[in-house]
Formats: sequence, C-alpha cells, structure tokens
Amino acid sequence: MHEELENFERNHVWDLVEPPPNCHPIGTKWVFKNKQGEDGMVVRNKARLVAQGFCQKEVIDYEETIAPVARLEAIRILLAFAASKGFKLQQMDVKSAFPNGFIEKEVYMRQPPGFESARFPDRVYKLRKALYGLKQAPRAWYARDKTLFLLSRGGDTLIVQINVDGIIFGGSSHALVSTFAEQMSRKFEMSLMGELQFFLGLQIKQGLERTFVHQAKNTRDILMKFNMGDSKPMTTPMSTNMVLDADEDGEAVDQKEFRGMIGSLLYLTAIRPDIQFAASPRTSHRQAVKRIFRYLEFTPELSLWYSSGSSLSLRGFSDADHAGCRIDRKSTSGTCQLLGTSLVSLFSRKQASVALSTTEAEYVVAASCLPAFMDERHPLIPLLVDSTSAISVAKNPVLHSRTKHIDVRFHFLRDHYEKLQVEGVDNALIKGEIESQWTGLIALLV
Repeated sequence: MHEELENFERNHVWDLVEPPPNCHPIGTKWVFKNKQGEDGMVVRNKARLVAQGFCQKEVIDYEETIAPVARLEAIRILLAFAASKGFKLQQMDVKSAFPNGFIEKEVYMRQPPGFESARFPDRVYKLRKALYGLKQAPRAWYARDKTLFLLSRGGDTLIVQINVDGIIFGGSSHALVSTFAEQMSRKFEMSLMGELQFFLGLQIKQGLERTFVHQAKNTRDILMKFNMGDSKPMTTPMSTNMVLDADEDGEAVDQKEFRGMIGSLLYLTAIRPDIQFAASPRTSHRQAVKRIFRYLEFTPELSLWYSSGSSLSLRGFSDADHAGCRIDRKSTSGTCQLLGTSLVSLFSRKQASVALSTTEAEYVVAASCLPAFMDERHPLIPLLVDSTSAISVAKNPVLHSRTKHIDVRFHFLRDHYEKLQVEGVDNALIKGEIESQWTGLIALLV
C-alpha cells in the first residue's frame, strides 16, 4: 500500500486541496491481489488504490470512455511474425499504468482509507492523472500509449505490443531491445519479466525454430472449477453424428452454471479452434458441453504452432454448411486467416439470415472472411473457397440475376474481386491447399 502511494507521489497523480463549493468527491477503495505465474506460484503481491467510478456522472465528470486494446488476432500475428523472423520476445509490466494518463475534467477524490492526512483531514485530492476505477482512465492511458509500435533503425527492427499494463516486445538487435527496455524503465515504473512466457492467460514457449502457444493452466483451472478434473478423457470434442436442437422436452439445468461453462470455453477458443460451438441450457446440451470438458482433459496442452520457417504470405479459408441449425435452418460460417502456416485469426458463427442454397451460404461466409484481413498493402490475397458455384458468382456478373435473394452487403466480395484484390481458387486446388496449410498448424506441446 505504501509502495502504491509513493508511486502516486513520484508521478504527481494528485494534489491535496481544499474542497471547492458544491464539491462531491468520489470515494476510494483498496484492492489486493496475488499475481500468479504460469505455474500457479505467486510472483507478486499487489495493492491497488481504486476510485469508485460508479459515483461519476457523464458529461460532468467524464465524456468519452472507449479505448482500444490489443486484439488477440494482433497478438497472434505478433507471435507468428516474431517466430518467422527469429525474434526472442520479452515482457514487462507497468506497475501502475492508468496513473500515467492525463485527465481533462476536474475530478476530486476522498483521501485513501487508513492514510488520511493528520493535518488536513477535511481536504480532498484533485486528480492530475487517471486512477484505476475512473470511467475515463483507459482512454487517458491509451492517449499516452497506443497499442502497437514498429521501429526501423538501420537494418534493425523493433516491434512493441501493449495491452493495458502488459507490454511484449522484441527485435532483430539485442542492443535495440535493451535500449527500449532501459528507456521505458526510466519513463515509467516497470517490472521487467524477462522472456515472454505467460501473457493474458496464454502460455508461450519460444524455441529456436518454433513457438508454441497453449492454455494448459487455464484449462486445468476450468476443469477443477466445474469438478471435471477427474473425468474420463475423450479423444474428440463432439460426436460427428450429434446434432443439437431446442430439446424443449428435456430437463432444464442451472443456467448460471451452464453459462459459466460456456464462458470459460469461449476464452479457451483464443488458441483452441477445435472447441468452438454453442448450445442452449438443457440436459442434452450440458452433456455435450461436458463432453468438450472431457476432451480438454485429454488434450490440456494442445498448442498453436508458429514455425520459424513459415513465410509471411497471407491467405484466407472459408467454409459453411447449409441449413445446419435444426431450429431456424440458418447456416454456420467458419473462416480462418493464416500468415504462412501460422493461424492468426478465426471465427465460427451462425449466419444472420437463412441461405436458400449452398452457393449462397458459401458466398456469404466468403464475404465475411474478407474484412478480417483486407489491406491495401496486399493487392492480391488468396481466398480459398471450396465451392465452385460461389466462386463463379463472385467472378461472373452474368449470374447476378440469379442471385437477387442474396443480401446486397455480401456483394462486397464481388466488388473486391473486380478490383483484383481477391484471387479465386478453383475447387480442384482446394483439397491439397487445405491439407498443406493445416499440417502442423496445431501440435501437442512435448
């Protein structure tokens, strides 16, 4: 607690002042946390002073609050890029990130509990900089530090990714990396963590020729949380002939527990594309979810594999079923984008409208795949679609009269094909391409 307040004094976070007329200072609260490493051992005891931001009023105390953070896709791209270039990524934490961001509105805060001034007990703190808990704190910190930096100096490269108070960085020059770490330590209160091993729940093992990313710790924690740690392991997440429906006559289950299980699985999909699916809370659905947990028991360390020999060529894959949902007959889309052989982006979700044909379902998912990786610096990006008819619709405007039922927004694909930004690939090439791209993409961590 003393360390936290001393850090505020060094950073000139606040001033102790007389409360102005009609002042309604917000309260504060101490939050204590034991920060753990990937092995579950406590690596740091943290005490944080948090403002009770729920007392703030919009317009009076704050305006904009939205601040971007690093997406998981961006982190996967960085890992793939670093592995391809042979960079060894390092990690550091900002001890108190938000108190480094300047705020514009006048905000007054009560003195911290247990640390009231003996001379001026009735005074309040006027904030110069943001504090954890304030509505505008994330945006103030983002204005100070963006999420991605790239530096080229001579023939050397430095790349830095920031996610709130966590920073990962690496480069082609050890001297450049060391200089960056020293400058950041002088500018902010930093904790140097060394080689990147644990970030946002992802366990990362960097080797000379490859990088593995897995979530074994989170997987085991989730299995223990839902009393599935001693369950019988399964080799597959779901039976191939299982089709879930509304099951209105089935026995209802505890929705809180079921949604907790689904939420836990959703976080694991950050690097586990093999477990993406959705269900409704009935006994049959709960059994299906438990089947996935038993599969996780069998494969806790299944990993994404980023190879140092991978190229940086970008390509996308898309696929869809037709009327796969037995409830509303909507199709399910699935896409992924790869940087060489490294998976960097993926999603699987039900389409918004009912597709009247397989061609329409494939055309819709191909269109939704494009915005994820379109970039003006890549004028020709291969998009692999396993439907000759969908490719023909995208290429041939003569077929337009036969596709009026397809929503206008999905003609985004044809527009970019005409601009030569997407390369159509015939069906004969699909099978070999998919096999070569997915070989070695997901590997067991030995």
